[in-house]
Amino acid sequence: MDFGFSEEQEMLRDSAKRFLLDNCSTKFVRQMMAHETAHDAAFWDKLVGLGWPGLFIAEEFGGQGGTFLDLTVIAEEAGKALVPGPLFTTVALGGPVFSEGGSDAQKKEILTKIAAGKFIATVAVAEAAGRWDAGGIELQATKKGSGYALNGEKFFVPDAHVADAIVVAARTGKGLGEDGITLLCVPANEKGVTVTQLKTVDMTRRMCHVKFDNVAASEVIGKAGAGWPVLRRTLEVATAVLSTEMVGTAQKALDIAVEYAKTRVQFGKPIGSFQAVKHKCVDMMVSVENARSLTYYACWTVDERVAESVTAVPMAKAYASDMAKNVTSEAIQVHGGIGFTWEHDMHLYHRRALAGEANLGNAPVHREVVARNLLG
Repeated sequence: MDFGFSEEQEMLRDSAKRFLLDNCSTKFVRQMMAHETAHDAAFWDKLVGLGWPGLFIAEEFGGQGGTFLDLTVIAEEAGKALVPGPLFTTVALGGPVFSEGGSDAQKKEILTKIAAGKFIATVAVAEAAGRWDAGGIELQATKKGSGYALNGEKFFVPDAHVADAIVVAARTGKGLGEDGITLLCVPANEKGVTVTQLKTVDMTRRMCHVKFDNVAASEVIGKAGAGWPVLRRTLEVATAVLSTEMVGTAQKALDIAVEYAKTRVQFGKPIGSFQAVKHKCVDMMVSVENARSLTYYACWTVDERVAESVTAVPMAKAYASDMAKNVTSEAIQVHGGIGFTWEHDMHLYHRRALAGEANLGNAPVHREVVARNLLG
């Protein structure tokens, strides 16, 4: 097994790093926090120009035809730069759900538009309980003519306020758990769809509440009643991407803290020369490197579609969730009082870490998944 990225992937990393350094400063991130949608059209056009929305989409549909490990490289740099807007939703949810379960006609129509940056699709899974597993899906879709009628609510739907379509996980059969789940593609402007942005800890990446009031849904992704395998793979991709992003966010927070420790002088010495600060920074570094190792392995299992992904991905998400929250918190502590102020950027990284921890299931949820899979 080759444990390193290829030369092309390292070049992709360097180009992403340079682009984000020039185009995604913390000043821009703060502007997106205050923006009404956190989606800047000019910035999005630049991302489209780089081919990022279509990086993981096949070339026959206008994408880059990249591997999941190519996407991993971009995700880590995006985490360092706190990239705002719907990029994560597009590359980790919208694109994969159509790539995995879409018909030939759906792929040709939708994936081509996604790759061109002209279509944003999101996936609605969680409900009031906040669960991301099959058992948490209770929304019923009743048969109506040749299609279905949706009545109910979905919570924590990423970027639904700027999406062109929402892929809704609903119950159409009598089965329980993984049986009877159907993925329905609903235009975001369909009559009866009400989207409300939620106030969350990280307003650079919006979560929404979506209400369905007798909404007509006729477009099925995959097979009716058998949508869980498609959704499971999509969530696996998204979880691995999110874990990688959190590694990037924590790494950047660590880098900033170490640089501050080198330059902040107290009692005539840089604070980084004090043993307590040294130990704190070393502990942070070890945590980041452990998370990086787990996450890279998880991404490899997703890329190769090997059986170990069922434990590797939740293991990476569980560790990365705790790690990012703790490392960004410790980075604030290294800065002392100034780290707690609104004017300092460190809270931006902590906010992203907290949001990442909660998204797609927190650490205890994924540890339970790991234990269940290991025990069989």
